[in-house]
Order: sequence, then C-alpha cells, then structure tokens
Amino acid sequence: MSAFTKHRDSLDVHETMMGSTRGRVAVAMDLLTDALSMVGQHGVYCRSARLPGAPAMDIALVLEQIGDAKELLQSVIELEGGGTAT
Repeated sequence: MSAFTKHRDSLDVHETMMGSTRGRVAVAMDLLTDALSMVGQHGVYCRSARLPGAPAMDIALVLEQIGDAKELLQSVIELEGGGTAT
C-alpha cells in the first residue's frame, strides 16, 4: 500500500489547507515527528554501555537523521508560503 493510500485522509486535509506541495510536506513532517517520538521512546530502553544515561549510538544517529530531515522539510514549507510547521 502506498503512502498516498495510507495517509489519504491527512493528505486531503493538509492539501486543502496548504496546497498540494506544502500539504504533502506537512504530512511528511507529522510522520517524521511520530517516528522521532517512537525512536525516542525506544531510546529510553536501549542505553549506551559506554555513556550511561545516553541512548545507544544507533538510536542517537536515527534521532539525529530524523531531526535533520524535519529541519529540511520545514525549510521547504517556509519557502513555499512563509508558514510554520510542527
């Protein structure tokens, strides 16, 4: 099943409010935010052996990459229409 099928309702709402491009980017941002939250919760249980209190290195890298992707997508929304994202 494609992302467009799975997230059709959310896409419809956001594309109606923000236009096709910004709406799709906003939905992608929402999905990345959800993924960031899930990985962050997982990081609570997967701790680094070398750095107590810190998430495992792979979890930290995933969190960083998702955060970077969100930052880039947010810049697209701002370029397209000057709005802010989640």
